[in-house]
Amino acid sequence: MLHAALYGDEDQAVILTYAWDRLLIDPVPGPRGAHDFTGLEAVAPSVWSVPATARPVTPAGSTLPRLAAELPQTLALLDPSHGVEGVTRQLEELLAHLAPESIDLLDVGGDILARGDEPTLKSPLADAVTLAACCRVNAPVRLLVAGPGLDGELSAEDLRPLLGPVVHTLTAQDVAPVDTVLEWHPSEATGMLAATARGTRGICEVRDAGLPVPLTDESPCVHEVDLDEALSHNTLARAITATTTLDEVEAHSREICGFSEIDYERNKALWLKDQPPAPLDEGAVLRQVDEFESEARTRGVTHTTFRHLTEALNLKGSQRSNLRQLLLTRRPEQYAAPLWRIPDAT
Repeated sequence: MLHAALYGDEDQAVILTYAWDRLLIDPVPGPRGAHDFTGLEAVAPSVWSVPATARPVTPAGSTLPRLAAELPQTLALLDPSHGVEGVTRQLEELLAHLAPESIDLLDVGGDILARGDEPTLKSPLADAVTLAACCRVNAPVRLLVAGPGLDGELSAEDLRPLLGPVVHTLTAQDVAPVDTVLEWHPSEATGMLAATARGTRGICEVRDAGLPVPLTDESPCVHEVDLDEALSHNTLARAITATTTLDEVEAHSREICGFSEIDYERNKALWLKDQPPAPLDEGAVLRQVDEFESEARTRGVTHTTFRHLTEALNLKGSQRSNLRQLLLTRRPEQYAAPLWRIPDAT
C-alpha cells in the first residue's frame, strides 16, 4: 500500500517480512523460518521468497502464501532465527542481488521507537531485530513510521517528539489496491491504518486485552524518522546488535523489557490448547455481540477489530472468518471496512 503511494506501480517492490502471524493464524509460538515452509524459492544464499504455491509445514500457519497470490510485490522471508547477525546477512545479500534504488524500513504504530521499559510495550522483539540489522548494513535506509500509536503500545502523544516530517498521508485511494486483502487479513494495525485513511475516527479496541486505540486525523500519516536516532532511543536494539540466535535476543528482551513476547505466546498456546472451541450458534453469538457492544459503549469505544471480537466472544481464531461473515450478513451497516462499528445506544 505504501509502496504504491510513494513510488507508483511501475517498479514493484521486494518486501522482506516476518512470517509471524501470532496465534490467531499460527498455533506455533514465535516467528517461522525457512525450514517451516515448503515451496520457497531461493533469492540469495540466506534469502527465500514466498510464492503463492508455498505452504507452511503443519502445524504452523502463515498468511504469506495467500498474500503472495493477491499482491504484485515479491515477498521475501525475514528470518530472525540467527539473531541480528543473521538478519544483517540477509539484508546484505538481498542488497547485493537487487541493487535497489531505495530501501525503506516501515513500522506501523511506532513501537520501533520504544526504549524498552514502557509499561504498555507488548511486542518489541521483531522491531528491535530489524532496526539493529538495518543500522549495520552499508546502505542508506529510510525509517518510516505509519499510523503513530495504532498498535496500541505507545501513544501518538508519546511518539510525537520522536517523529520527523510527514512524507505522506494515506488516502482511500491508496487503500483501494489492498481492499480485498484487508477483507481477510487479521493485521489489526494495518486494518486501522486503512480505516483511518478512509476517514474512520473514534476509539478502537484491539488485541486480546482490549486495548483502546484512538483513530484520529494523525493516524493515516507516514513520518520519516532518523535511523540512528531511533537506534539510540531503542535500548533493546542496541543490546542485541551482535546476537547470533533468537534465544539470545529473547534473553536480552527479558532483561531489558522484563519479558519476551514469545514466552507470552508459549503460555497462551498452552492455555488455548486446553480450551474447547465455543460453538458458533447464530442466535447465541448475536446476543453475545449485543452484550459486548453495550459494555464497549460504556468504555467510550466506537469500533473494534474482528480479531478482538473473536477473542472477546471466546471463539477460536479459526472461527474469525465465520463470525465476520455472520455479522456482515446480519448487520452490514456496522461494517467500517475493515473494522466493526459499535452503534450508538438506541
